[in-house]
Amino acid sequence: CLRAFPGPDRATPRSGRVSGLAWGGPTPSVCLRRCARVATVADRVAAVVAPAVEALGLRLYDVEHTGSAVRVLVDRDGGVDLEAVTKASRAVSRALDEADPIDAAYTLEVSSPGLERPLRTAEHFAAAAQRRETVRFKTKPGVEGDRRFDGTLTKVDGDGVAVRLPDGSERELRYDEIERARTTFEWGPAPRPGKAQHGRQEANR
Repeated sequence: CLRAFPGPDRATPRSGRVSGLAWGGPTPSVCLRRCARVATVADRVAAVVAPAVEALGLRLYDVEHTGSAVRVLVDRDGGVDLEAVTKASRAVSRALDEADPIDAAYTLEVSSPGLERPLRTAEHFAAAAQRRETVRFKTKPGVEGDRRFDGTLTKVDGDGVAVRLPDGSERELRYDEIERARTTFEWGPAPRPGKAQHGRQEANR
């Protein structure tokens, strides 16, 4: 996954942004559902930056607000590269400077969701179900059953999800019972040293 941290904007020094580029993965947050309620910082940021992101041919995947950090996740079919993330970072920074939806100092990060992406909305879960991806769940304290488990989604609706577990059983969860969920990526086994060395010897013959 790719991240871009926009440089400090002199027009709005209170934003407290940091400069530089870094590689890494997004940290999932615990917000899984945005119901009819008072708009949060993440809601206000999403409303401001979505048009700027879409103007670049990208899709706003999610906005996370944790402490003083605001993380904007962008995506598109086929994934995004560093150049696209950098352009999105500049556009998002300009949009936030103009609208000023955040009252306190914050650090802005613009990133791709990554291979193992957080799932927070019904749309996120529906997309993971369509791709038949394995999802890693952590439920909130007090929810019946194991708190941590993996499974594939068999049903997604407005209230929650159904998950098929590795043993073939099925478990249903409401969105408000899920503390964290993300897709998992199966990395292939690394080649054995002996085979890699043998391949190099064959190539040198």
